[in-house]
Amino acid sequence: MIYIHWAFLVVYTFVVVAAMIKVLMDNRQPAKTMAWVLVLSFMPIVGIILYFFLGQNTRKERMISQRSLDQLTKRSMLEFAEQRDLRLPKSYRALIKLFTNQSLSLPFKDNEVDICTDGYQFFLSLLRDIGTAEHHIHLDTYIIEDDPLGNLIADVLIDKARQGVEVRLVYDDMGCWKTRNRFFERMREGGVDTRSFMPVKFLSFFSSKVNYRNHRKLCIIDGRVGYIGGMNIALRYVKGDKMPWRDTHLRIVGGAVYAIQKAFLIDWYFVDRTLITDHAYYPEPDSRIDNNCLAQIVTSSPVQPWPDIMQGYVRILLEARRYVYMETPYFLPTEPILFAMRTAALAGVDVRLMIPMRTDAKLVEWASISYVMETLEAGVKVYLYQAGFNHSKMLVSDDFLCSCGSSNIDFRSFENNFESNAFFYDSALALRMKKVFLDDLQQCVPIEKVQRLMRRPFLLRLWESIIRLLSPLL
Repeated sequence: MIYIHWAFLVVYTFVVVAAMIKVLMDNRQPAKTMAWVLVLSFMPIVGIILYFFLGQNTRKERMISQRSLDQLTKRSMLEFAEQRDLRLPKSYRALIKLFTNQSLSLPFKDNEVDICTDGYQFFLSLLRDIGTAEHHIHLDTYIIEDDPLGNLIADVLIDKARQGVEVRLVYDDMGCWKTRNRFFERMREGGVDTRSFMPVKFLSFFSSKVNYRNHRKLCIIDGRVGYIGGMNIALRYVKGDKMPWRDTHLRIVGGAVYAIQKAFLIDWYFVDRTLITDHAYYPEPDSRIDNNCLAQIVTSSPVQPWPDIMQGYVRILLEARRYVYMETPYFLPTEPILFAMRTAALAGVDVRLMIPMRTDAKLVEWASISYVMETLEAGVKVYLYQAGFNHSKMLVSDDFLCSCGSSNIDFRSFENNFESNAFFYDSALALRMKKVFLDDLQQCVPIEKVQRLMRRPFLLRLWESIIRLLSPLL
């Protein structure tokens, strides 16, 4: 038995040393490298488990070949090249170039946008558009629940599939862990081509891949109408059990739909290994739409070379001249985001952050408060939304730039998840998004007026600081 003990110790030591070498060779920020070396050194067993789940650097992995990516991107590039009179705003050319260079997130003009600020607007609009589909329906969602609303969407998709419409659905396997398999089997039997993103089986549960999820919420109908935003398919958006859910989702008609289509088809190739590049999925644009409402659909993931959406947020904050207003349900910012927010506020920019008074995750709420207090010290104005749970993820700046999508302002969205955001460069749309923010502001209270947060006892502040250490995991 003593030999088994020593054999285990030798094997464990070898694994820990190999993990440390891997951490060093990743050339991460020194603080992160030191943190993982300390975890591996002083947390026996637990440290190596945490590393395998959460510590491995996936940005150098190639989950889709460059040749396949080029083929999937080629069609949207052709549609981009055919645009006439494309004018890029001078003050945002560097940001547009940043997104274009990093992940070929091309700018498209001629867009009309409807802003949905509650579930009734979004789902009625979505059902209407699905009902008119003649060629294809592509749906990419983090969560679709087995509830009355989820079953209504499933019934409509099955009905369209039986009419001969191509229907493809990508759902995240972890996001839908509460949804029973028979829900998806019913859709498959009804003709809906259904795939789960990174299925979590027993063995794959014990790997780092379980930490990387597809958080995108996209829908494309006939290549002409696209949806992007923060809403999943769940009844809580129209009937909250404990509190109403407030969220923002966009319906887009115009050039940006090509980019949403590209994002979906890359995800589809990832889950199905089928290249879909036919021109039928990129129909001619509606000639009646003629404006310079410019849009970029920006995707980010843990396997892309750079955290695109996070870098975009940093640049927006640092280049803003008058204001930046942001809404997020979870606020666990990475150091670059925290630095940019503090720098902008100290430079006199009106930086406002809206978060929920209560979240659906108590650990996140505890971890978030220490970050909030840091931004307050620099002059960021923080507001707590009281009229339910605000799940909206949006940004508006200087009456010209706005964004909406699936990315929270937290480690998980910026570093671990597959996300998608729409960035618009248009004064009229930015003013509409600003009005959404100001309307939400009427349901808020400044954090300084919440005494229970401003006068927290020492032990609670200590607990929050301890939980903050888990921020990258939450």
